[in-house]
Order: sequence, then structure tokens, then C-alpha cells
Amino acid sequence: MVLGIESSCDETGAGIVRDGELLAHVVASSMDEHARFGGVVPEIAARAHLHSFTPVVRQALDQAGLRLAEVDAVAVTTGPGLSGALQVGLAGAKSLAYAAGVPLYGVHHLAGHVAADTLEHGPLPEPCVVLIVSGGHTSLLLVRDLVREPILHLGDTLDDAAGECFDKVARILGLPYPGGPAIDRAARDGDPRAVAFPRPLTRPGDDPYAFSFSGLKTAAARWVEQHRLRGEEVPVADGAAALQEAVADVLTRKALAACRAYDVRTLIVVGGVAANSRVRALAEERCAAAGIELRVPRVTLCTDNGAMIAAVGDQLVRAGAEPAPLDVSIDPSAPLAYASLNPLAASPAQAA
Repeated sequence: MVLGIESSCDETGAGIVRDGELLAHVVASSMDEHARFGGVVPEIAARAHLHSFTPVVRQALDQAGLRLAEVDAVAVTTGPGLSGALQVGLAGAKSLAYAAGVPLYGVHHLAGHVAADTLEHGPLPEPCVVLIVSGGHTSLLLVRDLVREPILHLGDTLDDAAGECFDKVARILGLPYPGGPAIDRAARDGDPRAVAFPRPLTRPGDDPYAFSFSGLKTAAARWVEQHRLRGEEVPVADGAAALQEAVADVLTRKALAACRAYDVRTLIVVGGVAANSRVRALAEERCAAAGIELRVPRVTLCTDNGAMIAAVGDQLVRAGAEPAPLDVSIDPSAPLAYASLNPLAASPAQAA
């Protein structure tokens, strides 16, 4: 019985998993508090975690019909993420593990996104290609045994992540934050062929698995600027639809290329942008044509949550992994190499 805690950004999540089965899934978001600033404010996020931590954990335990004493392990995100936000989650998780007298496991946030799919579709096929696409991350991974073997990065974003591109262009278009859902809603009434936005890093000779969305963001900004300089009303719906099409095209094109190159028959798409309707639809269409199985978790498991961290913790416990040491710390910029992440705080001498 593993309790998972997630606090890397603006969602405070608690989830409980037992032998791969999801028993509880509770999330408190501070999104509304950040919306007026057009993005996440780290200090506001950390304070929101302080307020939400205990109620979210209590609700998760109630949802599962458990007392803290019945929990066998606690798993917590130790990176990457906002430093203050991670510190709140880790301090709370340490307190819970100490109070219950159970081991604590440090988990890499992105491994949590990968494991989220197991809560809906069961164990990951070995191997599988995983596309993680969110506000801060866009990565193509080759995953074998998630908790026992290193995770192979096929490609990552060189600049803006896909979700970050959505957020920034939404602001330019006058749409509300968060930009991803706003772009998705606006695109329903638009023509995806109305604007010929570029498809970054898709020409011959480009890195086949790397991503870059900064140029796409700039192209959208210039398109909006040209309309305003001419005194014309910006066709927001067309711009949103064309941008969404460009992002979905690049993501799915590269993901399918990786599946073919590595002879993998399963593609898993996770992360907040996996909730985007066009990304899902185009992935389904292209996977069906290529004879590749597509697995995408339900929308509530795509965004940050504690259930995905509990899912990794559950696998770590069953694999006999070593728990985190008592002095485990956080690593806000941790690269994804293994699902388990147990960084130690630097000593004063090392820091100097």
C-alpha cells in the first residue's frame, strides 16, 4: 500500500496504489491563483502546497478507506520542479513516513508520468516508446523496465516545450492561462490549414527525435503582429487550430519515427499536453495506420498528480529497490536517468 505525493509545480497531489491498482487519487490545484499573472509564481505555488498538503493526504486516505498506519511506504517527487514546491512535498512526505514508521522512496517526476499509464492500461510493454509532453518537458524515451533499467533518451526539446509554446502563444492571442486548454477550445471553431506554420526540426538532416518549439512560437507571434499592423482583427480560432495542428504533427511524426526505428510496437503518450484533443486524435490516426498500439491515460492522469508517483513507488517496492536515505534532498533540475531519484543535500564544505 503506497502513498504517493506530488508537489513539483502548482498541483498538490496524493494518490494510493496497491499492486498496480489505483485506490485513491486527489489533486488540489493553485492554477486560479497563478492565472492573473499569466504563469506559475513559485512562491505562490509553495504556499499553496503548505495549505493543501494535509487536506489532500487526508482525503486520499479517506477515499481509500485507510488509516496512515495501514500505509506500507511513502513515495514523493524529489525532482525536477520548483525548488520551494518540491521542498514542501518532501518535508511532508518525510513526516508521514516517519509517523507511520515506513520507508520513503524518492521518485523522478517524469518517471511518474510514464507510470501513470500503468494505472489505466496495466504493466508497460517491454520495450515501449514514451512521448512525454507537458508545459515544461517534451521528451521521447525508450523504456524497458521502468524501475530496474536506465531510461534511454532518444530526444528532448532544445528550447520551449510544447506546453510552454501553447501558453505563450495563447497570451499573444489574448486567450487565458493556462494556454493549452484555451488553445484547444479556440481551435474547435478554426481551420487548421488557414496558416502555414512551420514544423520545426522535420527537414532531412535534422535530428529526427529532437524538438524545438521556440521558432513556432515566434512564427505565431509574427502572424498576429502582421494582422494588427494592418489594423485587421486577428482570426484567433484559425491561429489556434493551425498552431495546434503544427504541434500535434511534429510530436506524432517524431514519435512514430522512433517506433519504426527501434522496432517498437507500442507508443505511450503522457503529460499534460497528452490531454490535447488534436494530439490524441492525430496519434490515434497515425498509430492505426502504422499498426502500432497507442496508449494514452485518461485526462485526469495526464496532468501532475500523486497517483503517478504512488505507481512508481509501488513498482520500486515490488522490485526490492532501496528506500531513500533519511537525508534525501531535492534536485530541481534532475535529468531523467532512473525512476528512483534520491539526491543528497550538499554539505557546507561541498557547497563552498
